[in-house]
Amino acid sequence: MSNSAPQPLIRSKAPLRLGFAGGGTDIAEYYDRHGGYVLNATVDMYAYCTIEPRSDEKVVFYAADLHVREDFEAAPVLKTSQVLPLHTGIYNHICAFFNEGRPLCFAMTTYSDAPAGSGLGSSSTLVVAIIKAYVEWLNLPLGEYDIAALAYKIEREDLALAGGKQDQYAAAFGGFNFMEFYKDNRVIINPLRIKRWIRNELEASLVLYYTGVSRDSASIIKEQIEHSIKGDAKNVESMHEMKHQAVLMKEALLKGDFKSFSGCLLAGWMAKKNMAASITNSFLDEMYQFALDNGAEAAKISGAGGGGFMMILCDPCRRIELIRALSNRGTETGSLVLTPSFTEIGTQAWTLY
Repeated sequence: MSNSAPQPLIRSKAPLRLGFAGGGTDIAEYYDRHGGYVLNATVDMYAYCTIEPRSDEKVVFYAADLHVREDFEAAPVLKTSQVLPLHTGIYNHICAFFNEGRPLCFAMTTYSDAPAGSGLGSSSTLVVAIIKAYVEWLNLPLGEYDIAALAYKIEREDLALAGGKQDQYAAAFGGFNFMEFYKDNRVIINPLRIKRWIRNELEASLVLYYTGVSRDSASIIKEQIEHSIKGDAKNVESMHEMKHQAVLMKEALLKGDFKSFSGCLLAGWMAKKNMAASITNSFLDEMYQFALDNGAEAAKISGAGGGGFMMILCDPCRRIELIRALSNRGTETGSLVLTPSFTEIGTQAWTLY
């Protein structure tokens, strides 16, 4: 019988986010010139990671929600995976900068409460959860700003994946945040103290409707970046308007002015649709109108657009009516209706022995 001590299990999770206003102004091509503002909040849906150390010189990645597994011989640098690029990209960075260039041996299991392409920041949230698991396992001195900045660097620089900056910071910090993005990678996270009754009313008014259409946010964002680089006047003006709506929406939220909050959500969506042709389409426009016809006061596609979740605000007294209508429509399209709650805590990790 072996007397060796059992290997610990390291687990972590990070919350997904809803982007209320300003999404798109968090891409470098815009905020380097003009500064970006984003208002978002995290909900009780998560990305998860478990690390189980091994002693057989193997590295195993298993994405349980995708039913994808990849096995590697332990090495300081793994070939970037075509199916799990985030997993290998994070591993390579951690080994190089936090493990003195030495390999690590373990099995990693990940999954998310939301599908990829959901518009809830699922990919970047998963990166934050994975980094947080390494932080717990290796006892790394990284706080929320450090984890978010590292997640952004790995995604946008190491792996050259197009995207913005809000998701990483939302997942790391959690809660309601007004975020400011400036050149030279300067980021300011302003946590908002939302009164309990305001949070309760917002939760009671909120419906998430999964369109049944997953989209590639990177391709949409690339189109936005191209417009920004070219200085497309219509695109830049739309970004300015979205940033303005983020400021107005923050004020409305803090005061509990829900009429203005809904108005800002609607105005932000109208501006966002001008940023790239692929943000909406006839199917999404039809669904948007369907929501309005069945009790919604305002709505927007969460994230980059093109599909994923539609975030809907309604009179709480009409929410059941709206949910029933969306659910009946969803039986035909394979859609999903959710009523999430807000969470105040960012990424967390713990160890089991």
